[in-house]
Amino acid sequence: MILSIFSIPLLADNLILPISILLVIAILFTKVGTRFGVPVMLIFLLLGMLAGPDGIGLSVKNLHLAEFLGHLAMTIILLTGGLETSLEETRPVQKPAIVLSSLGVLITIVALGFFSFYVLGPKIGGVGATLIGCILLGAVLSSTDSASIFSILRSRRLQLRENLGPMLEFESGSNDPMAYVVTLMLVKTIADSASLGLGLLYLLLQVALGAFIGYGVGKISVKLLEKVKLTNSSLYAILILSLAFLSDGLASAFNGNGLLALYLTAIIIGNSSMPAKRDVLKFFDSITWLCQLLMFLMLGLLARPSEMGDVFLPALMVGLFLIFVARPLGVFLSLLPFKGFSTRAKLFTSWVGLKGAGPILFALAPVLAGLEGSNTIFNIVFLVTILSLVIQGSSLSWVARKLDLCIDEDPVVETFGMEVPEEMGMLRDHIVSDDDLVMGRTLRDLHLPHGIRVIMVRRAEKYIVPHGSLELKTGDRLVIIMGDTEED
Repeated sequence: MILSIFSIPLLADNLILPISILLVIAILFTKVGTRFGVPVMLIFLLLGMLAGPDGIGLSVKNLHLAEFLGHLAMTIILLTGGLETSLEETRPVQKPAIVLSSLGVLITIVALGFFSFYVLGPKIGGVGATLIGCILLGAVLSSTDSASIFSILRSRRLQLRENLGPMLEFESGSNDPMAYVVTLMLVKTIADSASLGLGLLYLLLQVALGAFIGYGVGKISVKLLEKVKLTNSSLYAILILSLAFLSDGLASAFNGNGLLALYLTAIIIGNSSMPAKRDVLKFFDSITWLCQLLMFLMLGLLARPSEMGDVFLPALMVGLFLIFVARPLGVFLSLLPFKGFSTRAKLFTSWVGLKGAGPILFALAPVLAGLEGSNTIFNIVFLVTILSLVIQGSSLSWVARKLDLCIDEDPVVETFGMEVPEEMGMLRDHIVSDDDLVMGRTLRDLHLPHGIRVIMVRRAEKYIVPHGSLELKTGDRLVIIMGDTEED
């Protein structure tokens, strides 16, 4: 019996039980996926498919609600990405990232659209048999999925040469809004039989209003956060979330690009003197993981593998062309004016055209608009997303190493949740070895250089407040602070 999870009361037992089981299984499988190099997002998506109509029978019947929940999850993911984006780190690569997320997206759309029309149009059928319909397919598939990129780059802690890490994160966060607004523009043009010129005007209006409102709300939010003194750090996170939603909602109300507005607002807030910054980012990191997990599970529930057999070959051709031709074409042409990127950096950037929840969510737009053959487009997008996650998502680290773009990273510092202001110095950690204990076994015997202090010792699962006569053991982990101190 098919269970419609969005048509029953929210607190009904038969909703909480299957969703909780899926969440537990998905989280446990992330450990296995990480060990074998499988993208976590792919695991969530496949679990949703297994639980879907062709699996155990869960289904999502209210597509409007599914699209709303997906959009809500994406806003939170983009919000977190914006808050964690350092303008200082991205300043050297902001221009190429913006060009990639705009011109690069448009080149990818056109290349993939013409390929789909001239090679696959009759096989796709419906709106996909027209040139503008194939360009719509290209628009849906054109963006680099921010959720997948943030997850893979940060969970695997890839440190890349040539400032590629900041550029790829900045690009993936800013090209989702571009792909989405082009998708909406094309859907509106097809549904209303409007001229393409009016559609382009609509696109420019969306981007301009989104940027204007996002910048304005961001600046006002910074002033507000400076003035408001809250007693609970959790309230700052909720206030920032509300301000971001305000930016999105205002832009949408005036026919602007809400995702772009929210992302700009988040970047401005994240690069200000944000109060309780560590607690706020921890909150958003946790809620972002929940949103990613739920979004991929929900989108997996939308899939009907039994209906995908007829489009498997077209989807395979579209996916391979996108990965090996359309995306590299967009990258190489977009980065032509920028001489600071090597060929290997451009090749890796081309490979990081990862697809994820974004394209699947965008593919709901033509379905909800009732365009003929839109279900076929949705199935193609779903299969291309899986192909991208399998081929590109599982090989990012390998490709980076083969192209000699990886930087050997320093070990992660164990700070026990402590936040140290930058002006006080840097936190580092050190694992005590036998060589450290040659001159004596106490902390005092280490004779640490001037400006270095041990502020915590971890021994197995025990935490020790250090003092000079503390006897150290091999394997103890010392948290030290390095900075200037006043002379005695």
